[in-house]
Amino acid sequence: MSAECGLCTRPLPAGYLCQRDTVALATRLAELPDLDAELTMHLVPARTGPAQLVATRSAAGPRAPINLAVFDELRDNRAAEVVHSWRVDVQRERWPQHSAPPPGGLAADCRWLGMELGWIAAEYPAAGELAREVRDLEAQLRSLVGDPVPRRQRLGLCVASTDAEGGVCGAVISRLPSETRLVCRMCGCVYEARDFLTLGHFQPRAPAPTPGGADAPEARPSRA
Repeated sequence: MSAECGLCTRPLPAGYLCQRDTVALATRLAELPDLDAELTMHLVPARTGPAQLVATRSAAGPRAPINLAVFDELRDNRAAEVVHSWRVDVQRERWPQHSAPPPGGLAADCRWLGMELGWIAAEYPAAGELAREVRDLEAQLRSLVGDPVPRRQRLGLCVASTDAEGGVCGAVISRLPSETRLVCRMCGCVYEARDFLTLGHFQPRAPAPTPGGADAPEARPSRA
């Protein structure tokens, strides 16, 4: 068994993927088919003004009538291929006596992996790589449909006491806009939404500049 989560490196008593990243992976697997299906709605860019011209090697011409990035994704069917390759590998690890499953479509493969997440998190050594690649797929699809993944917001440093001498944890605490319960990855301290202001209040303050030091304002002569 590994000693840390394969995605966030949080310490684990056993297994290969922490509870938070397992839940996040389940959510992404459930949303990927809808995001992929939404791509077709963005194949033709929305026009917001007069037709634009672009310079090519031969001559200037109208901008491509389709979104080439979306077209490439649809043509390559990358999301379905990536997810199916993970389904094949998970099945080979768990049931080596079974033959590889035929491609069944992105939705079917996501649903199958979602039902196997308990075993994946506990027994599959490549669980972190699977979670990372699905996370990257989600980010790519969201960027194509104009719905980027929300970024984590830094709240400060963990202020939980770690010893009798008054030492504090000091790990970075961050959150997504929708999160109301946070767990420090280092010490396990739990912060509910009602604790966020308290956390900010107890953040270490930057030392005040010393007189005459490098941070002191430069003295200027006054005009007579």
